[in-house]
Amino acid sequence: MAQPDWAKEHVQRYRKSGGADGSVWGGFDGTGNFPCLLLTTTGRKSQLLRTTPLIYGHDGDGYIVIASQGGRPAHPGWYLNLQENPQVELQVGADIFAATSATADGASRARLWNVMMAIYPPYDEYREKAAATREIPVVVLRRD
Repeated sequence: MAQPDWAKEHVQRYRKSGGADGSVWGGFDGTGNFPCLLLTTTGRKSQLLRTTPLIYGHDGDGYIVIASQGGRPAHPGWYLNLQENPQVELQVGADIFAATSATADGASRARLWNVMMAIYPPYDEYREKAAATREIPVVVLRRD
């Protein structure tokens, strides 16, 4: 699935401003204040770099992201890329660094899901939509 125009524009604004514009996302209706990072993965087929803006939370010194894709029946491309190559680049505000990704499971996943629900409650709706086809992955990104 191609990245939507709003996401491409978000990435461009974030990069051009060094994170000053885009590190807080207002949500689709403009009423939220959600922390946003840029995740750059290597395409599993193309080997091209792909950058996605994502809402994030913290787990100690790690960053938490949710592979929800709005509750669609399949995992987002960026998550499939992580499964192939867990080495990524993150931009959090002006800070750009290499990181390694890991998918949380069990009690850790449940705890981290709750952290992210407190930041962005619609994840619960996405979980219900996706329940018939997949469990939405919770990913932890740690600086290398």
